[in-house]
Amino acid sequence: MTLKIHDTLSRQKVEFQPIDDNHVKMYVCGPTVYDYAHIGNARPIVVFDVLARLLRLLYPKVTYVRNITDIDDKINARSLESGEDIRTITERTTQVFHEDMAALGAPSPDVEPRATDHISQMIEMIEDLIAKDHAYEADGHVLFNVPSMPDYGQLSRLDKREIVAGARIDVATYKRDPQDFVLWKPSEPEIPGWESPWGRGRPGWHIECSAMSREHLGDQFDIHGGGQDLIFPHHENELAQSKCSLGNDAFAKYWMHNGYLMSEGEKMSKSLGNFYTVHDLLNEFPGEAIRLLLLKTHYRQPLDFSKDGLREAKAELDRFYGALRRAAYIDPVKPGNSDSRLEDYYEAICDDLNTPLALSHLHGRMGQLNIVSRVDSPGSEATKKRNKTENKWLLLHMGKLLGLLQQDPEDWFKWQPASAEGGLSDGKIDALIGARTEARAAKDFARSDEIRDQLAADGIVLEDGPDGTIWRRG
Repeated sequence: MTLKIHDTLSRQKVEFQPIDDNHVKMYVCGPTVYDYAHIGNARPIVVFDVLARLLRLLYPKVTYVRNITDIDDKINARSLESGEDIRTITERTTQVFHEDMAALGAPSPDVEPRATDHISQMIEMIEDLIAKDHAYEADGHVLFNVPSMPDYGQLSRLDKREIVAGARIDVATYKRDPQDFVLWKPSEPEIPGWESPWGRGRPGWHIECSAMSREHLGDQFDIHGGGQDLIFPHHENELAQSKCSLGNDAFAKYWMHNGYLMSEGEKMSKSLGNFYTVHDLLNEFPGEAIRLLLLKTHYRQPLDFSKDGLREAKAELDRFYGALRRAAYIDPVKPGNSDSRLEDYYEAICDDLNTPLALSHLHGRMGQLNIVSRVDSPGSEATKKRNKTENKWLLLHMGKLLGLLQQDPEDWFKWQPASAEGGLSDGKIDALIGARTEARAAKDFARSDEIRDQLAADGIVLEDGPDGTIWRRG
């Protein structure tokens, strides 16, 4: 298998060639933990989780680093506004972030550094930049000297006017050049600060990731990932700092960015009522449905997120798990290594993470599994058995690479949103189905229909089959 990725720096799809064939290293920008993660924050988490899964399939060792930003003016503002201690805010929101991402099938990365644990590394890098005339101290601040790097802007490809207009930096008299950005800034008594050669202060946002990636991946690593909104200024400034400190060959070899996310056809905004946090969505929808919806659009394309789309994704997963449920008696068996069905799937996912095409292969396997699971499916018993076992294995294996279809089908169909808690319990449903079975055996069809209607009113769908009645929450 040959992995191809779209490299933001070169603006083209390239064949991925790791620095070390035995150890691939990836860094992805993580959350700023001042509030619950919204659905736009979740997209890169899911995208790069799929990439990490694929890399682990292709290479003997992968180190995936994703940071936690727990120093930020937004965190400070939230603390001053609420009166809540900063550490309490960051610990609570980090825990919720972990729980929410786990619900989306995205476990924690191999390493999850926190900015507050890497202040000394940041100070060391800033001192190095000053010594090399790539940074200067002014009015209690330390700023990166952008004109000292002739090819600054190579990642975003913005001209100087666009850089000045788009930079998230304050216009300040102490700057030598309007493009210059903060590496270190003074801290007021009421907000966090650390002692440094330039006085008590805190780091700028960009230097945090440069220091953390170096600490855990070394001077050079393979892939730096994140959302498209981070290309400028964050990733542009990371690249500048790291290359000026460590050398032109340092830092990330490839850059990958997922596209923007819209919500209900518009930019996500609380005032428009289309601002969705993952935490709130999980009260209405299973996490796997959210994950599927995020993967149905190619990662580099804009995605219009909607609750209707989530309902469609949930129904789609119902069909997948329905096929697996009907094939519960089949033991999955891996087909031959040269199986073209698997090769075609790998070719799709290795083509710059083409998850929509990969999902089409899952649908093909589901269709075949449904066909060969029928009692009247054609062919000899030996052929039917082989087709059943292979198609179930393929569906589960393909799903695993995408982080899908790994639940027990019974657990999937018994899931209910938090808003429905207090309804019929699993035990009560099973008891009613037992009573219905007895009523049918006694030819008391009025009672049987009454129980079915009672269950239907509570959103319970019954499916009668030769092996008895199974149920799911609608």
